[in-house]
Amino acid sequence: MADKSAKVLWDLPHTFLFRDQSVRFGMIGSGRPLVFVHGTPFSSVVWRKIAPHFARDRSVYFFDLLGYGRSEMRDRQDVSLGVQNDLFSALLQHWQIERPDVVAHDFGGATALRAHLINGVDFASLTLIDPVAIAPWGSPFVQHVRKFENAFGQLPPYIHDAIVVAYIGGAAFQPLSPEGLDLYCAPWRGEAGQAAFYRQIAQMDQRFTDEIAGGLPTIRCSVSILWGEEDQWIPIERGRKLASLIPNARFHSVARAGHLVQDDAPEAIVAELKSFLI
Repeated sequence: MADKSAKVLWDLPHTFLFRDQSVRFGMIGSGRPLVFVHGTPFSSVVWRKIAPHFARDRSVYFFDLLGYGRSEMRDRQDVSLGVQNDLFSALLQHWQIERPDVVAHDFGGATALRAHLINGVDFASLTLIDPVAIAPWGSPFVQHVRKFENAFGQLPPYIHDAIVVAYIGGAAFQPLSPEGLDLYCAPWRGEAGQAAFYRQIAQMDQRFTDEIAGGLPTIRCSVSILWGEEDQWIPIERGRKLASLIPNARFHSVARAGHLVQDDAPEAIVAELKSFLI
């Protein structure tokens, strides 16, 4: 799906009310459930080049995490990893889905792992793409925002926009197209978007992954891990360590791809899913 048409074709027409907050989601295709979970600072549109490949024989679900994309953004909102797994579990119940195949990226990885290990949600399989899963994580920029969230939230819009563009652009190994970069930056623009951008960073806390670290060897489904060899956000060595902690996990490095494998090498994700999914 070309980036120029993604704004029109990538639709999240449905709303789920979670703790009095609206969460937007979409579904395409029919068949056994396949659920995509995005990470930060992205939205479900990150799956635009991948999800449509599976709609022929799968019911493909995607949604925007609370406080991201088209889902609700509000002051003093809890958008931490401590709430996203509860949202994911509630959505699966709303969709009346049991044992879906799940594909998760970045914070979506922690969200899916927490839903599995804390909420007791069973998956048929779990594909993790450069996930936030084991310590340490959190860049110097993240630590700085956590200390000065209010100051960042009050930056002039043109400075904020420059920060967002540079931050998101750094997730990919190859330059993002102007259209793709705009898709990722758009939700964080405007007064509400700017506040939400720094809110989600300020609430990043390693304790949410520490809580599940001991449970990784007890994962109850097959796991595939893909990692961009050029990931500058989370080094590939962290991926290999994660794979060693999960029994029988398969691990694939993706050449010429950074943290945003969905844009750098979407074909690698599609190929692995077609091979891995039962």
